[in-house]
Amino acid sequence: MFQKGEYVIYSNNGICLIQDITTLNLSGVDKNREYYLLKPVFASTSTVYIPVDTAEASLRPAISKDEAHSLIKSIPDIPTIPLTDEKTLEKTYKEYMRSNNCKAWVQLIKTIYLRKENRILKGHKVTALDSRYFNLAETSLYGELSVALGKPRDEVKSYIASCIDESGD
Repeated sequence: MFQKGEYVIYSNNGICLIQDITTLNLSGVDKNREYYLLKPVFASTSTVYIPVDTAEASLRPAISKDEAHSLIKSIPDIPTIPLTDEKTLEKTYKEYMRSNNCKAWVQLIKTIYLRKENRILKGHKVTALDSRYFNLAETSLYGELSVALGKPRDEVKSYIASCIDESGD
């Protein structure tokens, strides 16, 4: 069970703070069932209620500062996604996004980045599908790393680049 004040990852809502564990006083809702009251960190006007008894399937703890540093250090060695077919591209991208896993998001970012570079070299435009999933993966990864590292989200990308540059020297 998660505790009040913990950061968790909840599917498309990204990183959230557990603000409370409470029951709901709504008609038609079991008054004894407990819910996590989640506040998405980067969508402060939103509030999400997740039943405590079913939350394990959709929530995971956010990574720690040490785990974030370890992930960043390992980025050069994280492989790209083995893509086999343009027809199943979106299905593959969705699977990696739904995994709610930082390493999978890095794989997605690296894969799409290389695809984009390759398309540009051939004189092709970047696909809308690639752009959409690249942005989703960056938003998810940088949001979680932002909280773990205590850095503003818009500084995370350059921080990662500087860490990788340092380790490559």
